[in-house]
Amino acid sequence: MLDVKEKGTDDKVSKEITAVVQNDAASIDQAVLDGTLALETGETLVKEKSKQRLAYRILKRGFDFILSLIASTILLIPILVIALIIFVKDPGNPFYIQKRVGLKNKEIHILKFRSMRKGADEFEDSLTPEQLEEYRLEYKLEDDPRLIGYKKPGDSKKCFGGILRRLSIDELPQVIWNICIKGDMSIVGPRPILKEELENHYMPDEQNILLSVKPGLTGYWQAYARNDVGYSNHERQDMELYYCKNRSLLLDIKIIFKTVSTVIVGKGAI
Repeated sequence: MLDVKEKGTDDKVSKEITAVVQNDAASIDQAVLDGTLALETGETLVKEKSKQRLAYRILKRGFDFILSLIASTILLIPILVIALIIFVKDPGNPFYIQKRVGLKNKEIHILKFRSMRKGADEFEDSLTPEQLEEYRLEYKLEDDPRLIGYKKPGDSKKCFGGILRRLSIDELPQVIWNICIKGDMSIVGPRPILKEELENHYMPDEQNILLSVKPGLTGYWQAYARNDVGYSNHERQDMELYYCKNRSLLLDIKIIFKTVSTVIVGKGAI
């Protein structure tokens, strides 16, 4: 009688254990299935995002090329005239080539009108200690004595070189050379910066984000803040990185229109 009871109890326990194991197995299978579905969904979203980015890059390059080609034909004569004026006012090459950091950390050479006198690169000899400190912080000067036509303090915005900068005329050669011909710049993107500038003001992870996008003739920071916002409080970095993370054709178009209005009113110009 005892054996029968023990056997019955063992059978009951065995069935309970089997049920638990089956339930656990079913739970594991469901978890694996859920995980697989989640992984597949994640991979699908990544692929879809990648396709969208590729489509955006292709459309943007086409947009850049067509618009810069049209602009180049319109700007060619004005550019030659401005180059001649620069040469007359300060004899020498009217153009200035500067090394900057471009897409994927590649070195690019941007072409600008020379707005400063010859030899201005040796700025340590022509600036006061206070001006040197200002330059090393923001890589620009509120009142730059190196500009063509600068004669006395306060001339920075009204001298010839200052006008080229204030109206962003000094950037025009980039439309033909860097955007249309070489394709190493875009119409809209974060501004191309110096290697030293990049390393001093951006953390490594921020550098990766910034360098994942082609630098632009204008950008979110350039259009909405320009020189009113600097590196010291990290606002400029935040604005440039915002564009890199949220770039789209719609945002590009908004920035282009905003840039025009910003240049016309001279907001934030130095």
